[in-house]
Amino acid sequence: MLNVNDLAPNFKLPNQKGEVRELNDFRGQYVVLYFYPKDNTPGCTTQACTYRDAMPTYTKNNIKVFGISKDDLKSHIKFESDFDLNFELLSDESKEVIEAYGVWVEKNMYGKKTMGVERTTFVINPEGRIAHIFRKVDPKLDSEVVLKSILG
Repeated sequence: MLNVNDLAPNFKLPNQKGEVRELNDFRGQYVVLYFYPKDNTPGCTTQACTYRDAMPTYTKNNIKVFGISKDDLKSHIKFESDFDLNFELLSDESKEVIEAYGVWVEKNMYGKKTMGVERTTFVINPEGRIAHIFRKVDPKLDSEVVLKSILG
């Protein structure tokens, strides 16, 4: 289980354009990693659109945002296109990063237990350490809460 002040696990994952992103390449700036269950579902769409709408504030403050799910690149391309998303979606089909960040958990949906991604957001500081962890976030409020945690 990761905690605040831990060094964020580095990773290399492809974005929706197939370009590989490595977390360590973004040292020197804040990075937001928001893990979400599935492209084009109601909660995940709401969450993505709040980040999209707030992106001018993130960009102005040199904060990089990555949405991460286990969906493949084709799914990410459609999600980006359907909702005019203006940030990168990373594909973790192997769940290696999802598991490294401890967000692959047992979920209980209508009495049925399944494994899935717990909607969780990590704020990584410019030194590469975890500054904030928001678990079971509200998709409508996540982006706003994250900005307040960074900008005050």
